[in-house]
Amino acid sequence: MTEAILLVGGKGTRLRPLTVNTPKPMVPAAGVPFLTHQLARARAAGVEHIVLATSYLAEVFEPYFGDGSGLGLHIEYVTEEEPLGTGGAIRNVAARLHSGPDEPVLIFNGDILTGLDIRALVATHETTGADVSLHLTRVEDPRAYGLVPTDATGRVTAFLEKPQTPEEIVTDQINAGAYVFRRSVIDTIPAGRPVSVERETFPDLLATGAHLQGMVDSTYWLDLGTPQAFVRGSADLVLGRAPSPAVPGRCGDRLVLPTARVAPDAKLTGGTVVGDGARIGEGARITGSTILSGAVVEPGAVITDSLIGTGAHIGERTILSGTVIGDGAVVGADNELREGVRVWCEAEIPAGALRFSSDQ
Repeated sequence: MTEAILLVGGKGTRLRPLTVNTPKPMVPAAGVPFLTHQLARARAAGVEHIVLATSYLAEVFEPYFGDGSGLGLHIEYVTEEEPLGTGGAIRNVAARLHSGPDEPVLIFNGDILTGLDIRALVATHETTGADVSLHLTRVEDPRAYGLVPTDATGRVTAFLEKPQTPEEIVTDQINAGAYVFRRSVIDTIPAGRPVSVERETFPDLLATGAHLQGMVDSTYWLDLGTPQAFVRGSADLVLGRAPSPAVPGRCGDRLVLPTARVAPDAKLTGGTVVGDGARIGEGARITGSTILSGAVVEPGAVITDSLIGTGAHIGERTILSGTVIGDGAVVGADNELREGVRVWCEAEIPAGALRFSSDQ
């Protein structure tokens, strides 16, 4: 298995305002665009040729990654004129693949952070003679996901979309967003229209008697679809909880990129990242957060589990917890923003304007 398709066309609406100016796979995690971690892990597993299926803000990818040679890869780019869904995107790039009809092609979603053993998934695919093999993971509450029950041999028996009642929850196994397709199966996906692999391709293959194999791998797995998850994923990469050969530095409590300036008495913990050109003032305390390039955190600010966008400005003594501050936004001094707050790009909040507790 030497080639792969990476699905990076989504709009990332749940991540806004992070994705107003930047496609989701290009939002920095642990100091580099998240996509870098996926590409590096694919290369480490033996992948040489990757086709990126792009759509939203497609023009951003190639200027950054070029032909992929910097990562030891050959990268090609295919842009959808209209969103085609997961299956449609796979079919849309099929002409760029070089594999023979029976050879395996790795396919993975561009918003999953995982410790999946890619080689083991490919080995499972080849030893079982499957048409498609799926990475499955177990979750405590599967109601937000599609369930994938399997028999005693690991063969997939059904696809059950987002169960709501206890009776519908027949397994804790979910589709984890990484697949190995037999090359010829990709050509059976209808071309030129939106197709969902979860709702159409996989159920149709089952109905026609195709062999779909599940491999449960319960190493680290996180869907980065929400700001809170994205911030946690970045912190886990820095802390070494999530594996990646692309973290630009040693794992530890903090990652400060070379041109950032951090006051000697500022305290950075919990996998905090400070991007290029960012500035952290005296006495600031930042835990488990991402401060993107060019952002400014003034003295005495306290930031927890939050993401501060490119060029944003956080005033003195402001407290942020579980919040997202968009690119170029300004949050004045002595504000207090709590869980779930999203400040849009270029917005301005005056000093002392918002609090969740008394100012005394």
